[in-house]
Amino acid sequence: MFTTTSNSIFDRSIQDYHRYNDVHQAISNPYEKSSIEHLLYMKNWIDTVQWHLEDIIRDPQINPVEALDIKRWIDRSNQERTDVVEYIDSYFLEQYKDIKPAADAEINTESPAWAIDRLSILALKIYHMQEEATRADATPAHREACQRKLNILLEQRTDLSTAIETLLADIAAGRKYMKVYKQMKMYNDPSLNPVLYKGEK
Repeated sequence: MFTTTSNSIFDRSIQDYHRYNDVHQAISNPYEKSSIEHLLYMKNWIDTVQWHLEDIIRDPQINPVEALDIKRWIDRSNQERTDVVEYIDSYFLEQYKDIKPAADAEINTESPAWAIDRLSILALKIYHMQEEATRADATPAHREACQRKLNILLEQRTDLSTAIETLLADIAAGRKYMKVYKQMKMYNDPSLNPVLYKGEK
């Protein structure tokens, strides 16, 4: 199943990152560049680096100049994340291009790739909650609370994976259809962000 493959790749990406646990380490994608597996690994790697950037920027002692650099890095990362999600949706559009939707076919609230995006973030939540649930220097109460949260996250991953598989089956059967809207982020676009285009005058 697609989500089984996705979850496995996400877990591998997270494990690979934590060998060094350094936001500056370069990605070493083990999958063929033209494959969907390559995109899934890249997607989660971007998410994993950004997860740790979000931790770093919340340090109350952080140098303001460093914080601004990281904020801009996060902005770039968000754009890269969006781009990869759209590449993954392009894969699905190609997969289902010959499917003729039924007359009563419905559109889903989100595209398959944006649901996969949530699955990638969920893999990170599970990894880090597992760390907290087994943290040797934490109190028993902390570990127990985190274990309860971890159980919910694991249940959520099962439910989300099932929902994604159902969506893909519905698209393949013509019961639902895909419609992808390109993300229209405005704050990174010099022609749309008034702070940027006013500054050019």
